[in-house]
Amino acid sequence: MKRVVVMGAGSWGTALAILLNKNGNKVTLWCFSEEEKKVIEKTRENLSFLPGVLIPNDIEITSDFVEALFNKDIVVIAIPSKFVRDNMENFAPYINSKQIIVNASKGLENDTLLTMSQVISEVVPHCLVSTLSGPSHAEEVAKDIPTACVISSKSKKVAEIVQDTFMTPKFRVYTNPDLIGVELGGALKNVIALAAGIVDGLGFGDNTKAALMTRGMVEITRLGVAMGADFQTFNGLSGIGDLIVTCTSMHSRNRRAGILIGQGKSLEEALKEVKMVVEGVNSATAAYKLSKKYNVEMPIIQEIYKVLFEGKSPKEAVVDLMMRDKKIEHQKEEIHWNHYVSWEKE
Repeated sequence: MKRVVVMGAGSWGTALAILLNKNGNKVTLWCFSEEEKKVIEKTRENLSFLPGVLIPNDIEITSDFVEALFNKDIVVIAIPSKFVRDNMENFAPYINSKQIIVNASKGLENDTLLTMSQVISEVVPHCLVSTLSGPSHAEEVAKDIPTACVISSKSKKVAEIVQDTFMTPKFRVYTNPDLIGVELGGALKNVIALAAGIVDGLGFGDNTKAALMTRGMVEITRLGVAMGADFQTFNGLSGIGDLIVTCTSMHSRNRRAGILIGQGKSLEEALKEVKMVVEGVNSATAAYKLSKKYNVEMPIIQEIYKVLFEGKSPKEAVVDLMMRDKKIEHQKEEIHWNHYVSWEKE
């Protein structure tokens, strides 16, 4: 049994607290506000973010982060990515080097272009940091619906400790040493999911979405490899696995926001209607900047950036993607033509 605190009582933080509690750990759930804490304590339910799911009575609820962090073995960070640095700076004086930090936030920092584990490591360099990622909608994890995820860390020992802490008969956890790849997959699939939602909102079909998801994963992989990731990571749970679920499920707030934009609503209107943090919006800017920094071709990312922040029509963005210069599907394919076909001489 581990003493675990989950910092952040959104849908994902609440679901992880319930999961960890079911797995026999002593769990504390930290809320941003005293008001939020009182509501959850009274109702034993997260009415704002995860309604209909009972929060066990033996999960301690607190809004005092000093109290929350005290004497814990594992600290789970389940805070929206744009708030991670500020909160970690508040937490840092109360986190010691023996505590393992598990980042459960999927995003990139717009100003620095860092992943969340890199942000956390900057603020608390004395701690070992890991990241949890994969196809894991909070609504399903909280209800014990089976899935599989991946934990990554620079330390094999840390990854295995976290794997043991989280793994249940309904929540299978793999380890992967490719921390940058795991985090990029988790962050960038949200941007592609926005695009997938826009495709749905425009009334296009399954063929369109399949093409978008496939080429979207090519772009994610292309950038990841340029940044030092292992391309095989993107074929795994934090890559194609997370991409599939986020682009196809109505649990996905990124897809829901995209649908509204595709139907003609502004970004502001879509975010207001979804009522929760849409990480793909935050990550789109960082993804666009990273494509420029590493000189990586990412046309889908470029178009979604223009739709979100430059007022480009979604229909126009689709036309521009479809009418790009003719390409070979795989960049290295040209040199292999002779292995597969023979050209007719005219």
